[in-house]
Amino acid sequence: MSDSNKTINPATEEALETYPLMSRQEAEGIIEQTHDAFLSWRKTTFSERAGILRKTAALIRERQDDYAALMTREMGKTLTEGKQECELCAAVCEYSAEHGPKELADETRELPGGQALVSYQPQGVIYGIQPWNFPLYQVIRYSAANLMAGNTVLLKHAANVWGMALEVEKLYRDAGLPENAFRTLLIGHDVSDAVIEHKLVRGVTLTGSPNAGRAVAQRAGKVLKKTVLELGSNDAYLVLADADVQKAAEACVLGRTNNAGQTCVAAKRFIVVDSVYDEFRDAFLAGMKKLAVGDPTRSDTQMGPMARSDLRDGLHEQVRKSFDAGVTCTLGGEIPEGKGYFYPATVLENVAPGQPAYDDELFGPVAALIRVKDDAEAMRVANDSIYGLGGGIFSANEDEALRLARDEFDTGMININGYNLALPNLPFGGVKQSGYGREHGGFGMREFVNVKAVMVAQS
Repeated sequence: MSDSNKTINPATEEALETYPLMSRQEAEGIIEQTHDAFLSWRKTTFSERAGILRKTAALIRERQDDYAALMTREMGKTLTEGKQECELCAAVCEYSAEHGPKELADETRELPGGQALVSYQPQGVIYGIQPWNFPLYQVIRYSAANLMAGNTVLLKHAANVWGMALEVEKLYRDAGLPENAFRTLLIGHDVSDAVIEHKLVRGVTLTGSPNAGRAVAQRAGKVLKKTVLELGSNDAYLVLADADVQKAAEACVLGRTNNAGQTCVAAKRFIVVDSVYDEFRDAFLAGMKKLAVGDPTRSDTQMGPMARSDLRDGLHEQVRKSFDAGVTCTLGGEIPEGKGYFYPATVLENVAPGQPAYDDELFGPVAALIRVKDDAEAMRVANDSIYGLGGGIFSANEDEALRLARDEFDTGMININGYNLALPNLPFGGVKQSGYGREHGGFGMREFVNVKAVMVAQS
């Protein structure tokens, strides 16, 4: 591998910055510094930690224009989406600050002949391996929770967003976090493997592909370290016979094209009951055709480019293989000419098992429409996936939709009659090959703590 890394603007294909890679020796030195910082940070009060997270939230809001512009330059997100991401990050910090003290407080339990205490103690250095699609949020999501818990944090960010990787380190330092309590590692996969195995690293959290999750989990498992994995998905959105079809189509267009479709919890498979299929398809197509695709710095642009040329090429190969296996392309499906890694809003029909559009995750603005005979078949097809991160149900019968979501939908997160990404107060994570562990909602603060039982006998 080269000893440097170059970032590229995906809308213009212009080179942005070149970053030298850290050596294994440099990375190990930073790990030791981050561990030393932990020895002090763990002794801080919840109030002190919360104060720094609140300051972090304030700085994110102050700097949102700069951060959004950086995201646009590095990975093509529109400026509007970048500002929305900043607001979510600020809210995550504030939620962690407000609710952390209660989530992490000592508990008393019964003990025959005495008393017992359950304490949530920090463990040490937590290593996060994060993707490019939400360059600020992916980092804040795990780091705020772990800093609140008293751990210190390392980051290996995706190579195409290293500008943001360094900005997050500066953000926390400017907010008052002690030096080395959060550090960014500009490293390749070989050095990352050594970081996972380092004796001072106590846990590893990854957001990425299932293949990346397997590799990281296996390496961490060899040295008996806990992992949290948020992996891919092929989220199903069910449009049932009694759905408000126009409302469903509007939400599904947003769910498929937000962030140019490069979202783990994007709506990807649209499973539509036969009686409303044609009406939904027509409304969905109309919405997809109206999307303003182009320069992500323009205020009227709704969808920018994909983040890298290899990602666009991989998506197009999945679409091509789906063509070969029998899908019909109703919209899009061709790489446009000109500069930038753009891919059009694409709609595929006649989608069936054995096609990438049915079986795999299409990480881009490609929608798979699946016609089913009734509500029962819709639920069966939704669960016919190796993944289980998110999903959705559109139905006028809210009680029945809630029952299906609670009792039958085999995923970690489900929307009913709408589309939401992540919310600070609700758990985020999946099942099956979408990974394990939870973030947000207080759950992330307890993933990498020592749940310690202390038993005191009466004297």
